Amino acid sequence: MLSHIFRKTLRKLAWDRGRLISLYLRICKPRNDEYAEFLRHRQYFHSMGDNCLINTDICVPDPKYVRLGNNVCLSSCALIGHDASIAVLNRAYNVRLDSVGRIDIRDNVFIGYRSIVLPGVTIGPNAIVAAGAVVVKDVPQGDIVGGVPARHLGSVDDLVKRLEVKTRTLPWADIILNRKGDFDPEVEQELIRQRVKFFFGNEH
Repeated sequence: MLSHIFRKTLRKLAWDRGRLISLYLRICKPRNDEYAEFLRHRQYFHSMGDNCLINTDICVPDPKYVRLGNNVCLSSCALIGHDASIAVLNRAYNVRLDSVGRIDIRDNVFIGYRSIVLPGVTIGPNAIVAAGAVVVKDVPQGDIVGGVPARHLGSVDDLVKRLEVKTRTLPWADIILNRKGDFDPEVEQELIRQRVKFFFGNEH
C-alpha cells in the first residue's frame, strides 16, 4: 500500500511540477506510451501528435527544435538539433558561428534502436529508420533507410505486404489478429509461450 502511494505521489510530482523526473522514470518505469504522454503533458517538444510511443532512454538535447507527427515511435535513439563542434571552432578560429536545425518527424514514422538523426532532417510520413542508422538528409515518404550514412533500403508498403503474408503463417497468428492493440496483457503470456515453443522446441 505504501509503495503504491509513493509511486502515485512521485508520478504526480513529475507530471504536474516537473520534479524528481529521473526518480519517476527509475521507480515507476513508465511504458513508452505513458512516457510519450508525459512528454506531451510537459510540452517537451516543439509539438507532438497523437498515439506516439517514446522510450525513456531517448537522447534529445534540443527538444524545442523537434516536431513529431501522429503515430511516431522513438526507440532508444538520438535526435540532435545542433552541431556541438561550433564551440570548438569559435575558440580555435576566433569566430562566432552557429549551426542548428529543426528535426521534423511526420506521421507514422518508426525510428530504430541506436539510430541518430542530425539537424535539418525531415522524415516521412510513413517511413522507417533502421536500427543504428545515421540520418543526415531527408527521408522521403514511404521509405525505409539504414546504414551510415542512412540510405534507401526499400519501401514501407512492400514491407507491410511481406509481413502480412508472414504473419498469417505463424502458429500464433490468431492471437495477433484478435488481441486488443499492440500489447494486450490478457494474452501476452500465452503469446510468449507459443513463440518460445516455436523458437526452441521443448528444450529447457
